[in-house]
Formats: sequence, C-alpha cells, structure tokens
Amino acid sequence: MDKKSPPPRPLPVRTAPARDRRYRTPVLALSLLALSLAGCRGPEVRTPSVELEAGLSLATHRGDDDLLTAGLGEAGLRSPTPPAFANPDQPTAAELRRRAVWANWRGIADLSPGGGYGSVYGSLAPVPGREYHALVRLPGRRQPHRVMVQVPDGFDPQARCVVVTASSGSRGIYGAIALAGAWGLPRGCAVAYTDKGAGTGYVDTTDGRGFALDGQLATGDETEEFRVPKAASTDVAAAPIAVKHAHSGDNPEADWGRHVAQAAEVSLQVLALAHPEAGPWTFDNTRVIAVGVSNGGGAVLRAGELPGGRFDAVVAVSPNILPGDGGRALYDYASDAAIWMPCALNASAFDGVLLARPGGAAAPAGVARCASLHAAGILADDAPAAQAEAARRHLLAGGWTDEAIAAGVISSNFDLWRAVDVTYASAYARTGPDDMPCGFSFGAVDADGQPRAPTAAERAAWWSDGSGIPPGQGIALRDPQAAGTDPTLAGNLCLRKHWDDADGPVRAGIEATRAQVPAPGLPVIVVHGADDGLVPEAFSGGAYARWTRAQGRPVSYWRVRNAQHFDAFLGLPVLGMRYLPMLPYGYRALDAAWAHVADGTPLPGDADIATTPRTFTDGALAPLQPGNLGTLP
Repeated sequence: MDKKSPPPRPLPVRTAPARDRRYRTPVLALSLLALSLAGCRGPEVRTPSVELEAGLSLATHRGDDDLLTAGLGEAGLRSPTPPAFANPDQPTAAELRRRAVWANWRGIADLSPGGGYGSVYGSLAPVPGREYHALVRLPGRRQPHRVMVQVPDGFDPQARCVVVTASSGSRGIYGAIALAGAWGLPRGCAVAYTDKGAGTGYVDTTDGRGFALDGQLATGDETEEFRVPKAASTDVAAAPIAVKHAHSGDNPEADWGRHVAQAAEVSLQVLALAHPEAGPWTFDNTRVIAVGVSNGGGAVLRAGELPGGRFDAVVAVSPNILPGDGGRALYDYASDAAIWMPCALNASAFDGVLLARPGGAAAPAGVARCASLHAAGILADDAPAAQAEAARRHLLAGGWTDEAIAAGVISSNFDLWRAVDVTYASAYARTGPDDMPCGFSFGAVDADGQPRAPTAAERAAWWSDGSGIPPGQGIALRDPQAAGTDPTLAGNLCLRKHWDDADGPVRAGIEATRAQVPAPGLPVIVVHGADDGLVPEAFSGGAYARWTRAQGRPVSYWRVRNAQHFDAFLGLPVLGMRYLPMLPYGYRALDAAWAHVADGTPLPGDADIATTPRTFTDGALAPLQPGNLGTLP
C-alpha cells in the first residue's frame, strides 16, 4: 500500500461528552494483535511488534478534558499558578495528569503575555481524543521506558500520519507536548512519546515506593515506572531518593534512538487497536516523522541512524548530540563551565548582560569563584578583573563564544551545570542512589540543609511536577564537600576529574552515546540557536551538521540568530528583549519536512536566519511580531 499524504491544514475535530473509561490491556495483547494482522498479509508487510511490560492503559479525554491542554485551555496553561490538588497528599490520576501537562507546557514554551504564542505562532485550542500509556523495556535493560500514544478524534486513517517524539531534558512523558503534540494533534496526526529512560518516576528508597502507570504513588510491589531496592540504612532522613535517569543502571542516553524507535513501533500497534478496520498498520503505509528538542532532539537524530525504515523525516531542535567526530560531549563542556563560567561572567565583555553584571557591577558569586580558583593555583592573576578575563579566555579557547557564555548565565546562576553533571555522571557510571560519584546524593533537606524525610505531599507531586533532574519539588542535591564561601567548587572539581579520567566509567559511558550518520536518504532538519548557552551549537547541532556533511550525509541546518535554549524564560524582560523563541522554527521545520515527505516539495537547505529582538521601551517589552522572527526557510 502506498503511503497516504496528510492533509495540508489542520483537520476539524469532533467533540463528544467526556468519558472516564479506563482499562488495562493484557501485557501481550498489542503484540499478538499486531502479529495476527501482519499474518493476513504477505511477508513484505513490516508490522512492528513490541512486548509491553505493564500492559496498556487507555483514557479518553474530551469535553472539559482533552489531549493537548488537559482541560486547562489557553487561560489555564497561561496561568502562573499550577492546577490545585483537592487533597495534596493523595492527588487523583486526573489531577496529576492535568498538573503534568501544565508543568511541561510551561517548562518548554513561552506563554507569557506578548510572547507570541497563539498569535504569531502555535495554538492552544483543545484537542479531544484517546491517550494510551505503556511501559516498554529494551532487550537486556534493567528498567523500562514509558511510552504514550495520543490519537485525536480528528485522526484520519486514510491520511495515516504519526509524529514520534522524545521528552526534552530528562522530563516525564509529557515533556515534548509543546512541540510534537502542539504541532501534530491539531493536524489529526497521532503522536507517540517516550521519556527515553528518564522521567519523573522517582523512588523513595526509605520504603521503595515509586509510581504506577497512572502517575499515582504506589506501594513498593505496585511500583511500575522505576524500581530500586529499599535502602539498607534504617535512618529514614538520610535514605536517598532514586532518580531514573541517574540510577537506572542502563546509561539510557546510549539507547535514546532505540527508545524512539520502540515508541514508533508501539504507535502502530496502538493504531491497530484504535482503527482495526484500516489495518494492517505498517511503516510501509504510514507516514512517520520524528521530532524532538534538546535531549529529545538528540534522541530523534540517534533514531534516524537505525536501519528499518521507520521514519520518513527527522526534525531536531537545539539537539544535544555528540557527533562521531568533532564537537564536545555535554558532560565535558558542562563540567568545565561549572568551574569557570561563574568567574568568566564577571569579565567586562559581559557588561550589559543583566543577569551577569547588572549595572556593570561584578556578581559576588563570580568574585568568590575567581578568588577560589586563584587560591587553588588554577588562576595565576591577582586582580579580580584579570581573573575574570582569564576565565573567559579559557572558555573561548574551548570553543565557547561570548554569546553562548552570556546565555549560559542562566545555567550558571541556577547551579544547573552541577545538577546536570551529577545526574549524568551517575548515569554514565551506572551507579545507584547511594554510591553516586563524588559522594553526591538526592534527598530532602530542612531549612538548615540537614537531611529529612520527604513529606507526603512532596512525594505525591514528584511525578507531575518534577523535571527529571533534581533539585526541585522538595528534593535537594546533597553535596558532602560543600563548605566555605564558594561551597560548590570542590564538588565541581571532583566531577571534572571524572572527565579527565580517560579510562574511567564515566568516559566509557559517554563514548557509548556517540552518534552515527543518518540512514541513507533520510531527510533531516537540524535547528539550533546561535546563542545557545546550555547546548552550544558549536559543540552540538552545528558540529553534527558539519560532520554529517563530511561523511556524505548532509542535513539541512538552520542557525537562528539571537536565540538560546530556554523559551520558557523569555517572559523575563531581561531575556525577552535579547532572545527569540525557538519553537516557531521547530514548527516551521515540521511544516517543511511534511511538505517534502507528503508532496515532494524540495527540502529547504541550510539557513542562517537573521532575527530582530523585541524592544523594551517605557518600562515594557514590545509584543512579539512576525517580523522579529526573520525570514523562515
């Protein structure tokens, strides 16, 4: 069967009374159904079959609930106040889903007034439909990854379009809803998500309790998303909290592409259940495009390497990707930046960067870091200004640009570098929650920084509110080396040593994440902000594009001027007046990919997109206008 072209514009969707119908399909039901359907055709039909670990949970979302906004609508998603739990100690599954959708929209998109979402780009219109959740395990892995498939009521079996995505960062299953869901669902496409082996299924090792498939706190025996043994210690306050990305024992980043591939396979099995009359559902007769942002962007690029012809196109936005040659690994530049960037941001080159040198004054934390590096013999200069300039030159020598350093102030000021490094070092080394590198651990602390047990309300909200990388939601990053006026330096220096140890387990884990070239003939668009300060394009997206071109597999590379990594922070005037959002370019890349796949429209080539930042006058930030975004390819 030939692949069907998706409709050129969003499909109308039907509305129906909301139903609260939930059931669990037996573990092998999807696989057996898909196999039986495949058996009705000849051997040329490539019908996928994935064994589900925790069965399948289905819920319909219509009326005052929907797939895209969880019933919150535009007003609810724009509200800075999260939807409340009637009982914070025991929220319902529906409340947790609603809160998770709110948290992940606001963690990725700029929904602030004047930010342009819903007026210049994007839509927050509700989309009714059905939502399926399952847990799937890659062969030989210790822990499963969560897969979700959303099938809108406007899905047309004759158009047969699927968008497959992976969560950004280490987020839970809704971590790509603002990119893949917001683009695909209104167009009548099914959207398949994976948390790529990370997510917010934390476990309190005091009692081994984690989360069930519906996001509710479960007993140890009923925990499904992520399991670890209870702590041996009887000290309830000191018992660490296990985080799936850090403590799965699987180094999930090495499998990101396979996680996305499995999500694609599950999506077709779900469609065989949802629309059996239109079967068989195969990669030969269904158009499938993969898209992701940040870590999700890296994941879909890795999926595009795999044989099997699952994907018709790949779009990666701000991807964290380590090319086969060139570039720098995230752990390398993050552990380096954690040490040097606080000092470097005090250099005079960053006068006017308000979060770095407000009014041109040096930030006290940066002064302390410069002094600490000097005292440790790492910086030779005596004067604070010279120390800051030396730190800046160190970063520039490593490939950073001044623009990326300036945007990196967000990660530096929020201590994000250290949180990332701790999580990734543990994942690469495959440690447990009680033997993390450099003695770090995750756990609740009191006002004096002393370990304590998490509250019932904190635990109940981890699944919906967490980002996948503590600190946050009552979980602290516990650092036994923290002391003095520069408390994070010792731990950061220790983490950096794991990169310097070329034969150590962290370096071995990183090497396992190195990318291969895309499959022959696969259309790929990579979009990256020129000023990205978390995943610099010179180390990642740009380096990947240069490398694939050298290998004879060129990708379309769009470099966006005046754009960094975090759209969600652009509601802050100090950032909104300097940077443009990345989501509009991701949506445009998806438009171009679908036009190429469905209609044969030539794929746009490389682009260096000039933009115009918004102005700040009379104490107000001007609303985003189409002209600010420049000429889209």
